[in-house]
Amino acid sequence: MSTSERITIEPGKRGGRPCVRGLRITVSDVLGWLADDMTPAEIVADFPELELEDIRACLAFAAGREHATVTVRAA
Repeated sequence: MSTSERITIEPGKRGGRPCVRGLRITVSDVLGWLADDMTPAEIVADFPELELEDIRACLAFAAGREHATVTVRAA
């Protein structure tokens, strides 16, 4: 399953924010847990509906968004 299949965006779900496989768990939820020092194994243990590949997909999705972000430099 590719990142585009694992990360879904539905207008009526979680305000249209990117979610994992149509669940109500957003990419930002997963990134926040990782930022709070949870390991991927701890996240999967707490949220058994997630798979390790879902966490990798969240990271890849965020990296892709960051890569596509336009940087404005001061003159």
